[in-house]
Amino acid sequence: MPSIVSITNMSVQEVQNYFGGTSKQESESAGTGIIISQNDSELLVVTNNHVVAGSDTLTVTFADGNSVEANIKGTDSEYDVAVVAVPLDSISEDTKKAISVATLGDSTELKVGEPAIAIGNALGYGQSVTTGVISALNRSVSETDQTTGETTESSVKLIQTDAAINPGNSGGALLNMNGEVIGINSAKLASTEVEGMGYAIAISDVTDTLENLMNEAAINA
Repeated sequence: MPSIVSITNMSVQEVQNYFGGTSKQESESAGTGIIISQNDSELLVVTNNHVVAGSDTLTVTFADGNSVEANIKGTDSEYDVAVVAVPLDSISEDTKKAISVATLGDSTELKVGEPAIAIGNALGYGQSVTTGVISALNRSVSETDQTTGETTESSVKLIQTDAAINPGNSGGALLNMNGEVIGINSAKLASTEVEGMGYAIAISDVTDTLENLMNEAAINA
């Protein structure tokens, strides 16, 4: 749990009013992130791309309740992952002692039926924990674009679990019994019409992508 953070996305959107004009409206959404690395100047957090999309301001809240502003390091919409950077000099010494970098597991070793734990910022209320089992592996899920109506299959194979994954859990960790991250939860792929079918992006499928995103600033420098 010290490796899990809550992410608040503040964005400004243009909305049409009754008189045909437009006005700017601020909206807030909540998600989750996993601390996966630290370099000399930044703490690096992985989350879903849809958690940070369109953000004007990102705020990361750590397990001890302290919040700091963060920046997007890199995103990959195809795999729905993003890396967020938190400057180390904005994190207090007390918070640094209260948090830790997560240990990544090997999702290729998973077996159907083994236990799983999901941690995330469910409904924006703060950290919560749910448990279940690995229900299926290598699932492919169809997504429908609400604007165009076009249906596409997910680019990455997914872990299916019956651990509850709710709005706000997106970007959080799916763990094995050793406390290792085996998946990145995605509430976007869940349905309100069914129960016991949550999905997570298999961590081993996106390890290389995350490595590239973490180094993106260095590549562009």
